[in-house]
Amino acid sequence: MKIFKYLFWILYRIWFYILVALPILIMFPILLISVLKESWYPFFFKLARIWAKIILIGMGFNWKIESEQTPEKGKSYMFIANHTSMTDIMLMLVSVKNPFVFVGKKELTKIPLFGFFYKRTCILVDRSSEKSRKVVFLRAQKRLKTGVSICIFPEGGVPDEYIVLDEFKDGAFRLAINHHIPIVPITFADNKKRLSYTFFSGSPGKMRVKIHDFLLTDNLAVKDTKALNKKAWNVILKQLQAFNE
Repeated sequence: MKIFKYLFWILYRIWFYILVALPILIMFPILLISVLKESWYPFFFKLARIWAKIILIGMGFNWKIESEQTPEKGKSYMFIANHTSMTDIMLMLVSVKNPFVFVGKKELTKIPLFGFFYKRTCILVDRSSEKSRKVVFLRAQKRLKTGVSICIFPEGGVPDEYIVLDEFKDGAFRLAINHHIPIVPITFADNKKRLSYTFFSGSPGKMRVKIHDFLLTDNLAVKDTKALNKKAWNVILKQLQAFNE
């Protein structure tokens, strides 16, 4: 029986990577055109949402999104969520209709096909470099001025399997305060079960998403960064605990 489980997990992983690559290959010409100008990013974002839905549906995932508050069209936000799975990127794209730009680690640029577009559309950060983190702020400021939002997984990486929610880095909160844009906390409940970074794991099934009430930053200063960070962390942790009850 165990051998069939391991065989399923191997084939399931292979199928995931096929689903990541195949829509990119099919849409490659139009995707390439969509990244030629920064002003065309909203069109690229629509294509990215189609790509994400194909992957999630193809993997047998069914998502349910509950919203306490809905982002308004044409406004900029800072979207944050817990980070547990390779599917977090796809589920974020499906959950949020407002065009946003990911801030993510530069290592993902090494993934064939996906990395090509990731490099040209996302804000890349080398977490080991203080200079890189400063550049991220400048690039994020530039993108916010174009009217798009920003998405950051504030744990700064995928925590170990036994950690429910790791501590948040301050960058997302400092950036939101500097630009007076709302923080939108989002909780992903099931992504670790569906497809974690542990190779022999994963299965089709539900993906629950909770978009929480926004945390406003209009009257905050940089000195309030830690408090805002902790408030957002508590919101997501409380929801994770509620999902697991």
